[in-house]
Amino acid sequence: MLDLKYVVENIDEVINKLNTRNSDFTYLKELVALADERSKLIHDVESKKAFRNETSKKIGEYKRENKDVTEILKEVSSLGDEIKEIDNKVNEVNGKINNILLNTPNIPDSSVPVGVDESSNVVLRKYLEPTKFDFEIKDHVELGEDLDIIDFTRAAKVTGARFVFYKGLAARLERALMQFMMDVHTFEGGYIEAIPPYIVNEESMFGTGQFPKFREESFKLEGRDWYLNPTAEVPMINLYRNEILEGKDLPLNYVAFTSAFRSEAGAAGRDTRGILRQHQFQKVELIKFAKPEDSKQELENMIKQSELILKKLELPYQVVSLSTGDLGFSMAKTYDIEVWIPSQNKYREIGSISNAKDYQARRAQIRFKRDKESKTEYVHTLNGSGLAIGRTVIAIMENYQQADGSIKVPKVLIPYMKVDVIK
Repeated sequence: MLDLKYVVENIDEVINKLNTRNSDFTYLKELVALADERSKLIHDVESKKAFRNETSKKIGEYKRENKDVTEILKEVSSLGDEIKEIDNKVNEVNGKINNILLNTPNIPDSSVPVGVDESSNVVLRKYLEPTKFDFEIKDHVELGEDLDIIDFTRAAKVTGARFVFYKGLAARLERALMQFMMDVHTFEGGYIEAIPPYIVNEESMFGTGQFPKFREESFKLEGRDWYLNPTAEVPMINLYRNEILEGKDLPLNYVAFTSAFRSEAGAAGRDTRGILRQHQFQKVELIKFAKPEDSKQELENMIKQSELILKKLELPYQVVSLSTGDLGFSMAKTYDIEVWIPSQNKYREIGSISNAKDYQARRAQIRFKRDKESKTEYVHTLNGSGLAIGRTVIAIMENYQQADGSIKVPKVLIPYMKVDVIK
């Protein structure tokens, strides 16, 4: 969440910056009044507590000297109730402040392009030209069904819409990509390998900013305050929730494989054909815990690490900087990697790489100390796709399709797949 002190002291600047997210954040002005009210209440209750403590000492002295304490007792007789009442008011004000801050997104970084939506995103660079074909191409659904390696009908029978059965070499391709991505990020990128829990608790969802804003997007386990993991970002960021790290250990770099689950509420009708937008999908995620002064460069390091996967797979892609109107709730800056999808004749997102700065660390109370004598500071958290495996499957199937309906296997995947063509 945002730093209350910073928001109150820079209220107009904060509102102006947040308004570039294409919404109205003037409601934050209420925080100024609430912070002032809380300050006065705290000063009042602390004065009363100090008076009560001093009076208690005086009563003790009077009793030891056999003096009458009747008048003094009258002075403090109602103090307990008054203090309790003020404490309740403080808690009420704190609740209002926290509710506002928990529902307020991160402030966009000054380097983020200003715009109302994705139409204002800025293309930074491209890799390879879009794939050309001298035959009529198929999309991944038709390719998969013709080869009998992807089955949506039976997946719908077993579960419902927007689930898929991978079979044969499609299942092997999914598994090969997971192994390939994890190998690249650990052996070449130096990331620490992790497989986190697929179920997270409510506090974890609050810690990364999924709650309360996106509660409806989540799958809840009946009878428990547990939720299916929407992305490895949630369990991995919360790995160090309520902990103080040592500055000498930063940055901490993790690569995690997980299944992710999203209800995608409000996305009905959008990209529901095939495996582009599923309720369950596999993902390799990059996570960083960095010092504040290093997070800008660590974001650049992370985007290059994610790009490396597509370069090795020889897939055409572009990198875009998201505009303020397209930023995720918890993020101060985001790059999207968009891979070329031939059947749609356009680039589609295959990964997002973001810097949350100290926004998630404040919510999850993840701090660090530069040395034993220094004060604690909030770390900066970063996360990025490394990549979304299902969308990488789509890109390979469509970009590597052949005129006879078969699919060539990218060179780097042949050692994992044990074949050079899917047919």
